[in-house]
Amino acid sequence: MPEAEPLEPFYVSVIMTLLAWVVWIYDALTYIPCYVAASPFRHRRDRMKGVNVGKGDRAGPYRDSSHPRRLTTHPHEKYQTLDGEFEHVTYKYGKMPCLGTREIYKEEDEMQPNGKSFKKLVMGEYIWQTYEETFTAVDCLGRGLRSLGVQHKENVLIFAETRAEFLISLQACFRYGFTVVTLYATLGEKAIIHGIKETGVRVVITSSSLLPKFKAIQKDIPQIETIVYMEDQLTKTDTSKFSDEMKLYSFQSVVKHGESNTDTTRAQPDPDDLAIIMYTSGSTGIPKGVMMSHKNIMSMVSGAKNRIPHSSGIAQLVSDDTCVCFLPLAHILEVVLECSLLSEGCRLGYSSPLTMTDISSKVKKGSKGDVSVLKPTVMATVPLIIDRLYKGVMDKVNSGSPLQRALFKFAYDYKLRHIEQGFDTPIFNMLIFSRMRDMLGGNMKLMLCGGAALSQSAQHFMQCCFCTCIMQGYGLTETSGGGTVAEPGDFITRHVGQPLSCCEIKLLEWQEGGYTPEDRPHPRGEILIGGGNVAMGYYKNDALTDEYFKTVDGQRWFYTGDIGEMLPDGTLRIIDRKKDLVKLQTGEYVSLATIETVLKKSPYVENICIYADGDFDYCIALVVPYRNNLESAAKEQGLSGKSFEEICSSKKMEQVVLVSMAKVAMEGKLQKWEVPRKVKLCTEVWLPETGLITDAFKLKRRALSEYYKETIKEMYYS
Repeated sequence: MPEAEPLEPFYVSVIMTLLAWVVWIYDALTYIPCYVAASPFRHRRDRMKGVNVGKGDRAGPYRDSSHPRRLTTHPHEKYQTLDGEFEHVTYKYGKMPCLGTREIYKEEDEMQPNGKSFKKLVMGEYIWQTYEETFTAVDCLGRGLRSLGVQHKENVLIFAETRAEFLISLQACFRYGFTVVTLYATLGEKAIIHGIKETGVRVVITSSSLLPKFKAIQKDIPQIETIVYMEDQLTKTDTSKFSDEMKLYSFQSVVKHGESNTDTTRAQPDPDDLAIIMYTSGSTGIPKGVMMSHKNIMSMVSGAKNRIPHSSGIAQLVSDDTCVCFLPLAHILEVVLECSLLSEGCRLGYSSPLTMTDISSKVKKGSKGDVSVLKPTVMATVPLIIDRLYKGVMDKVNSGSPLQRALFKFAYDYKLRHIEQGFDTPIFNMLIFSRMRDMLGGNMKLMLCGGAALSQSAQHFMQCCFCTCIMQGYGLTETSGGGTVAEPGDFITRHVGQPLSCCEIKLLEWQEGGYTPEDRPHPRGEILIGGGNVAMGYYKNDALTDEYFKTVDGQRWFYTGDIGEMLPDGTLRIIDRKKDLVKLQTGEYVSLATIETVLKKSPYVENICIYADGDFDYCIALVVPYRNNLESAAKEQGLSGKSFEEICSSKKMEQVVLVSMAKVAMEGKLQKWEVPRKVKLCTEVWLPETGLITDAFKLKRRALSEYYKETIKEMYYS
């Protein structure tokens, strides 16, 4: 919880004292009925979540306590491939809404207070396709692609932002036995060329806004014969300046062409057939193609569905639930989430970070963002998005009156104590937190967070302020996104949940780092994930596949490189990572990601990259500052009227940020050598488009160290 105003007026103290007495009396009168009502949840919270099936071996393997005997591989015995599962849910939910796309009426220029003009969108309601209409589009697109010459098991590249047509394209390829290749839409030209050449694709499905990327590199990808483009709602697609050898078709024209080709036959895929070659975001170098079969993804879907059963009673999914979809569909987390929700008859409404909330950058002032219109109940997100929500809300709270700040802090602390004991606070939810809940549409009941570690303070914040159940998970592309996910209603922080029903986890000793399953009080070691969700390997890279994937006694294992600690209740805590571990000149190790997670709690830090050079005895920090807070602090330091660039280059402000980070480092119990000694305040915002972070908002350490090479050199050697 961020700091409140240190000095409160006398009247605030009197009001808060009276409120504390009123609340104490209310708690005393309602404790027994609340305790009885919360008992099912308390029992669920306190039970064992993961169990060791390794016959006394502290290394494991560990499994989900509800599925200790065998791992799950598919949601239904009858449907073991992705196409069969989607056909099944179409019969089950045919007339219900399936995919939603928001109408865009026009784009207007909006003048900003600083005199600059920005493009803003004027939008309408969501337009929905039913499950039957979606299935028809899927089948017709598959037939249309067959008529264009795509063969069974041929690779097809889908290169687009997250939208309904992306999912339709995925399902069409699954249905007709084509292998999908995905690349992040923000990758640079070299990475795109690498992925296309390595997979040998002839056909690309993309969006009109991304066609310029293919124009720029068409001489380097002569094997591309056909491009199918998804049209924009506002602008006509420019297909000029492409070579004559490259044929371009609109998405809808291919669908209509498939409607007339009713005699097209399809070869149904087998569970072991390759479904997706998913290229990683390239956070450590050239993207690698991870091969996932139908069985791999179906195993992960089965694990996801078992974690949120209908009978849970806590944030349970029902067929009219709505998910706001904005994470990249080129990322396995979003693919698995959408497949899992479709299997339950849920609605998927598509959005983007630029239009999601009322204050998003492309939403016209006075207009509603996507979540205000969609009113979703489910959402997948990443820690960076939550951190931005957290700091945005606290910015508004801290700008309020002393009484408003005191009321918020009292309500926040009160609710946090109660939810940790298994109780809710409906009165404070209605009086204090309802406006914050409305920021996400007002109906949010379940959020899944993955991709990186979520700080304890951010998790508490989402649970309290947004009145929602947040489930933190851990997984990798190489394990089809699966590993562990916390149970709905598990409010205990600093762990990533227990193993999913589709996989099991072992801990392997890492001598160099000093981690072993025999450690006390809890076993520790490198995390190994085994099960049907473990991918087939890396595309055309046998050496790397043999290094990270191993089959032992019929079980396929992936060696993650992450260091975990298994807690007494069978949940996993991520404590380190091999690749993020740097040995300083003094012989001490520093975990870069661990330090970053702690220091993000500073009110001045929006994003941070810790850098350590083994030739020195300290680390340094590259920080994207939280602008509002930094500018407020600059005024206190006598820097009023200075530009943001001048503030960031000020030694005074660097010292302010260092002091703040030292304070949160102490609270986070970091060691002395883990606290950055120098900081660089970066005026550039790190976005996927800049190539400094991935589409999943993970740091690209190599790209960042190269971009700031001269700065890092100066910080160490000046």
